[in-house]
Amino acid sequence: MFQSFAATSRPDLGPGRLAAFRAELSAAGLDGFLVPRADVHQGEYVAPHDDRLAWLTGFTGSAGFAVILPEIAGVFVDGRYRLQVRAQCDAAAFTPVDWPETQPADWLKAQIAGEARVGFDPWLHTVGEIETLRKGLAGTGIALVEAPTPIDRLWTDQPPPPMAPAFAYPDALAGRSSAEKRADLAAELARAGQAAAVITLPDSLCWLLNIRGGDIPRVPAAHGFAILHSDGSVDLFMAAAKLESVALGPEVRVSDPAGFAAALGRLRGRVRIDRQSAPVAVHAALAAGGADVAFDRDPCVLPKACKAPAELDAARTAHRRDARAVTEFLGWYAGTDPEGLTEIDLVRRLEECRRASNDLRDLSFDTICGAGPNGAIMHYRVTEDTNRRLGAGDLVVLDSGAQYLDGPTDITRALPVGAPGAEERAAYTRVLKGLIAMSRLRFPKGCAGGDLDVLARLALWEVGQDFNHGTGHGVGQYLSVHEGPQRLSRAGREVLKPGMILSNEPGYYRDGAFGIRLENLIVVAVAPPLEGGDPGRDWLCFETLTYVPFERRLIDPGLLGEAERAWIDAYHRETHDRLTGGLSAEAEAWLAAATAPL
Repeated sequence: MFQSFAATSRPDLGPGRLAAFRAELSAAGLDGFLVPRADVHQGEYVAPHDDRLAWLTGFTGSAGFAVILPEIAGVFVDGRYRLQVRAQCDAAAFTPVDWPETQPADWLKAQIAGEARVGFDPWLHTVGEIETLRKGLAGTGIALVEAPTPIDRLWTDQPPPPMAPAFAYPDALAGRSSAEKRADLAAELARAGQAAAVITLPDSLCWLLNIRGGDIPRVPAAHGFAILHSDGSVDLFMAAAKLESVALGPEVRVSDPAGFAAALGRLRGRVRIDRQSAPVAVHAALAAGGADVAFDRDPCVLPKACKAPAELDAARTAHRRDARAVTEFLGWYAGTDPEGLTEIDLVRRLEECRRASNDLRDLSFDTICGAGPNGAIMHYRVTEDTNRRLGAGDLVVLDSGAQYLDGPTDITRALPVGAPGAEERAAYTRVLKGLIAMSRLRFPKGCAGGDLDVLARLALWEVGQDFNHGTGHGVGQYLSVHEGPQRLSRAGREVLKPGMILSNEPGYYRDGAFGIRLENLIVVAVAPPLEGGDPGRDWLCFETLTYVPFERRLIDPGLLGEAERAWIDAYHRETHDRLTGGLSAEAEAWLAAATAPL
């Protein structure tokens, strides 16, 4: 099986490692240190070699950081991880901090009365992050000091850096050749008077060169750095052993990553870096060498987010294939007695259904399968220690996805164990209403995700309920299933553009009782004009990519309006038409019943 169920927390790691870490700080003359989740590439996901936050604290979530002081160690996490951090971290050693409500500068000022030297590794923090922190600490006696992380000295059994081989990603699936992408971005640099752009994000590098790799679990990316020049050539800093089966052409010069910092120091003219993704060390190397640093967005980010027609066609194919696999699983689930099964049983069965196509490359993330109170932990990951047996009245949150060569998938459904209660049905229906509202939406060009997020919450807000995560994240193309800059979130400021793929995943969570989340993937599309609409105003809408039935036993039709009922019936008709044929007899029978009109 692809997924491991090994325990994610080790009760022995807290005090001993923390004491050794503090001793290192004292020896270096430091009063504190920042420990991020990030690696030198500043992507969301890290290789085992770079999982320093988990090594020190036990927290394994995909977002967060720690601030270690002599008497207190704060672990900062957002709303997705507030139950998880308390379950994984030693409460006697680590103090959970609600972030972003509490900013690290404010927390430091509350903890430190006088002068202090707080260290940070300049390769593990972005320019923007440190700029914000310095601004927040202005006027205090707290100084930020660049220093290598002590963890790499203390972590005696640290896994080696990843060295998975890279491979060429087909131009037919990428939509454009690497040469075409490089030419377009080089022209952008030339128009801006920039001689080069530094690229540190693995997904940007892989998109630009039409390569993929295996350096990050669940994300087919290759670690490296790149300098894109205004003539369209690229200096690629990646271990040559990774590229033995890839022909990049003469315009891509390959060097060892150890020479990256020195190469930055030799750049002249205006050099673009992204303050939100470039490490502080990159900026320092450029400035020391005399380059004129231009802070601007990573040039790959927006064109990578706005998928080409060929990429969207590939994504539709991947979603249809994956929907058949999920439907096979749901047909099996409906035909068995779930009581007595465990969360791990469901994860394994779903993986078997996906593997049956012989097209599965990997999972797009570790499957989230939480029954009963485990479903209220938003990013719960089942282990042998936490594996819950399904019981009557439970709801199961099943959030899963697959990596296919033609694109990743991400889908969440909630499943009842036996007859669901009235409270669960009402909450499920309100969550479904939020998903429907986003799916049906037409919105004027120029809107960002922050303008739309409220629509997924309205039905919950009306009864005093809400959820502590964004409504949706961006999705890559056989890269990360989480991709910026687009998002459906109160914090989303990126204007939505055609071709952007996002998740649509409202939820509701009752701590200690149950969780509900429903998720489809959607893509921004141009909306056809409506008779009587404003002339000259451009409108956008969402095309649904995910077609898998919702759970009828959890829908309370009395809470639905006429338009919502019509949407569900139309969605289920389309689902039936897309998936029927090629399924097992058991799945075909279940599909027919599950997609019948409400």
